[in-house]
Amino acid sequence: MNDAIADAIRERLPDARVEALVDGNRAQITVVSAEFEGMSRVRKQQTVYACIDAFIADGSLHAVSIRALTPDQS
Repeated sequence: MNDAIADAIRERLPDARVEALVDGNRAQITVVSAEFEGMSRVRKQQTVYACIDAFIADGSLHAVSIRALTPDQS
């Protein structure tokens, strides 16, 4: 599932460096992308959530922790 989540995020953010650690239906996701430049913290998280909404909708993921950073913040 780690790869599937990373692939889904990279479809929307092709330049992203993605680390997804999944344990059951819980995930810790770190995404580093230049596309986050100028976005608020909330907007960055919304962008990542939009990439993985299918996993949440089908119950594969229940609890998600997201760190969304620009390259300068990483």
